[in-house]
Amino acid sequence: MSDPVDRTASHGTEELRPRPHGTEELRPRPHGTEELRPRPQYGEYATPEEQRARIQQPDLTRLLDTGQDPDALHGAPAGTAVAAAVIDEAPIRRGRFVDRVATIALLVYGLVNVVTGIPGMINYESYVGTVFSLLGVDAQLSDPAAGRPWGLAAALLLAIGWLATAYLSWRSLRRGRVTWWIPLVAGIVFTFVSGILLMVPIVSDPTVWNAILDTAR
Repeated sequence: MSDPVDRTASHGTEELRPRPHGTEELRPRPHGTEELRPRPQYGEYATPEEQRARIQQPDLTRLLDTGQDPDALHGAPAGTAVAAAVIDEAPIRRGRFVDRVATIALLVYGLVNVVTGIPGMINYESYVGTVFSLLGVDAQLSDPAAGRPWGLAAALLLAIGWLATAYLSWRSLRRGRVTWWIPLVAGIVFTFVSGILLMVPIVSDPTVWNAILDTAR
């Protein structure tokens, strides 16, 4: 059985050329050429300029859609970028985990201090008695009732300060930022300010202040 042939006119003669099995229809080149060029299945042939542009700048989106590795075009082994990203991300995940644990631990520690300290601040007379016993001072406030508003202010400051610190820490954690320093700094600041509020009635009482100075001597 003979192969199918193409009939191509050349200078008024009809030339028979074999056509391989399974090939598309051949389209002849301009008159006077001997080579045949297969007809494209989709559209026309790309121009030389389009071919050079495609070779110099490949379509990365098409490569990703077809499951190819764009790094392989630049001489990098397949999967190198993915492996490097996984390796670089591991320390970041560990750092975020440690930061999260430290932040939560500091918040819990601050909450315990606030919960246990507020009752003593509200009962300011009991608080002053504890402070005097620790300092070894034998004295009493001239007007114990005058210190209660300062104790309430200190307790309220600690409670609001902890809530604000917890909110800021939560937002920082959600954004992936380093957060452990927020409860640490906030705890130091709010504890210091509340301590100053608690000491105002003590240092403002001349009798107590003189007793403290005598004990210091």
